Amino acid sequence: MTEAGREGSTGLRYGWTTGACATAATTAAYTALLTGEFPDPVQIDLPHDKHPSFALATERLEDGAATVGVVKDAGDDPDVTHGALVSARVTHGERGSGVVFRAGEGVGTVTKPGLPLPVGEPAINPMPRQFVREHVTAVAARYGGTGDVVVEVSVENGAELARRTWNPRLGILGGLSILGTTGVVVPYSCSSWIDSIRRGIDVARAAGHLHVAGCTGSTSERVVTELYGLPEDALLDMGDFAGAVLKYLRRHPVPRLTVAGGIGKLAKLADGHLDLHSGRSQVSTESLAAMVRDAGGAAELVEGVRGANTALDALQQCQAAGLPLGDLVAAGARRTALGVLRGAPVEVDVVVIDRAGTVVGQA
Repeated sequence: MTEAGREGSTGLRYGWTTGACATAATTAAYTALLTGEFPDPVQIDLPHDKHPSFALATERLEDGAATVGVVKDAGDDPDVTHGALVSARVTHGERGSGVVFRAGEGVGTVTKPGLPLPVGEPAINPMPRQFVREHVTAVAARYGGTGDVVVEVSVENGAELARRTWNPRLGILGGLSILGTTGVVVPYSCSSWIDSIRRGIDVARAAGHLHVAGCTGSTSERVVTELYGLPEDALLDMGDFAGAVLKYLRRHPVPRLTVAGGIGKLAKLADGHLDLHSGRSQVSTESLAAMVRDAGGAAELVEGVRGANTALDALQQCQAAGLPLGDLVAAGARRTALGVLRGAPVEVDVVVIDRAGTVVGQA
């Protein structure tokens, strides 16, 4: 498979989305269906003048059907589908039907409203569908086909891989989604996670939920569930992407948002950071010390917090001194959130926990 090149600022290698892989597999399979020959490698055309070639990992030609599999290369991105075999089985469709999509083994089916596809449809997103249609049209024009085909997309072990994604919570059952807006995976852009956050908000709104929670991890999800009894599809697996939750809710509001997470991550949100990843933002003990000072903390406590190893260390010093640092962090995180929401009709509360899941602050 052709490399997509390297990302300029990091030198990390680009990869290809499942949508690009499905497009390549479909193109090769439909070519073989019309000509009897599989193009190997098969080249496709993507936005931004990218024309990658994909080696065929599997190929099978039957009477009236052709199947091709390509192995997904996600480049240097830690993608759950890296190395997965993405296959397309192409058969002739009814005249005038165009391209009809089917979910094969390992590709999910939409079961909840709020996604960009109707309930009952295969979880093959709109842009990958567009890529596939364009390539089917081009192959038909080149080799004298009608362009009326049934395309069944499969992902080997997709049902197992999907358990490590948002799909079950979003109501996509039976496997993975075929994703990608440009066909290119930008390493560490985490675009699929952010897209899942947005789809999670869409699904919660479509279900009529008036209260959602953005949680940094499974412990904060458990705490929020115990506090508010929220259903699973009202829980947003925010991870480090607080900004993604807040910016999308600014445009697509839900009446109430709870932000929940550990003291370290929410201290960073209180300090104005919207990406809470340890590699991209750090806890400022200077900021925590300023909070303690402004709350009337003793000079020695202020100095102790300034020299703390971690936010948890600062919290424990303040707890021993009877000063509610958790509440101060929660209030600061809430201020940041409201600033990003810019007056959108969303009530915000914040829940700060320690490693054990004990609530140590609220605002």
